[in-house]
Amino acid sequence: MLHLLPRIKTLAAEAAADTVALRQHLHAHPELSFQEFNTAAFVKEQLEKLGLHPQPMATTGLVVLIEGQNPGRRVVALRADMDALPIQEQNEVPYRSRNPGVMHACGHDVHTSSLLGTARILSQLRTEFEGTVKLIFQPGEELLPGGASLMIQEGVLKNPAPASILGQHVFPLLPAGKIGLRAGRYMASTDELYLTVRGKGGHGAMPEQNIDPVLVAAHIIVAAQQIVSRRANPKLPSVLSFGKVIANGATNVIPNEVKLEGTFRTLNEEWREEAHGHLRRLVEGLAESMGATCELEIRRGYPYLENEPQLTARTRAAAEEYLGAENVVELDQWMAAEDFAYYSQAAPACFYRLGTRAADGRFAASVHTPTFDIDTKALETGPGLMAWLTLRELAAED
Repeated sequence: MLHLLPRIKTLAAEAAADTVALRQHLHAHPELSFQEFNTAAFVKEQLEKLGLHPQPMATTGLVVLIEGQNPGRRVVALRADMDALPIQEQNEVPYRSRNPGVMHACGHDVHTSSLLGTARILSQLRTEFEGTVKLIFQPGEELLPGGASLMIQEGVLKNPAPASILGQHVFPLLPAGKIGLRAGRYMASTDELYLTVRGKGGHGAMPEQNIDPVLVAAHIIVAAQQIVSRRANPKLPSVLSFGKVIANGATNVIPNEVKLEGTFRTLNEEWREEAHGHLRRLVEGLAESMGATCELEIRRGYPYLENEPQLTARTRAAAEEYLGAENVVELDQWMAAEDFAYYSQAAPACFYRLGTRAADGRFAASVHTPTFDIDTKALETGPGLMAWLTLRELAAED
């Protein structure tokens, strides 16, 4: 197997300019979650040019197989997401978004073009490996219920079922040419919280005649933090944040209701369920004790993301072969969420981070910002590395 490593690097280098062009096309034509019709058509066209036969799933998703020798020996799945964000791009580059208010600010154009590059490499090596590679191009990572959940519901992890699944995500904190990974619990579950506190509005100068929902909401915001500080195991990361408060009164007007929006995140599904119950009892009971009511809607988001330890160890070892040990770093837990977590709950999974910052510090803007961009060196590293990881995983015995 090691004899293929230099060949993969050569193929990745030869394809790099085309991979960059694919990414720039995708970046210039972003589409929002579950609206990736043109994106999916473009990806389908690129796959067909490689002699592959992609099949549609979950409206704008695609799945395609690359079969090597002895296709039934082992199946490895690779995933990329295709949707963009509702952000107005501020980069002044030739490939800036042509769709007002929509931008690939989370790097999904990188993920998609990189996986297309991997498909190109693996297609050229079909006679050199045994097993089957399943490529998953999914919609809607940025929007509940998450495209991954819909792809799984439609059977993307069946017929054939993968022994493992790999995914990558851009990471501007790391220079291009490096990757980061972490075994075990890596990313958080995420739930959206919507609260409506109802009281009795009136003149601000006569509070005794009113039930002030603003005051009740303020107590709820403060008291709810005890869910994390006093109910959660201190060894288990949990986050409870309120980012939106709407109280449409005035300087002298107490409103009838206040709306709150927030998020709850953790790394344990049992505690997640328990915390939901604690929060509901707290907000309803506190509001009642102050003469008001509180309605709480919890919209369940993605589960926590688990990198299977043995698979992650194999991925780390293979990445060190390809990049050198100095270019493979250990990541900390991250309380952001990713719908790749659904795959990790259904099959052995490894989700790693692809460095995209330039060596001179350029391209350091965070994801989900209007100035996010990448060092194109990542588009040579990403496809080649994933091809190598795939071949190593196809050759694994367990």
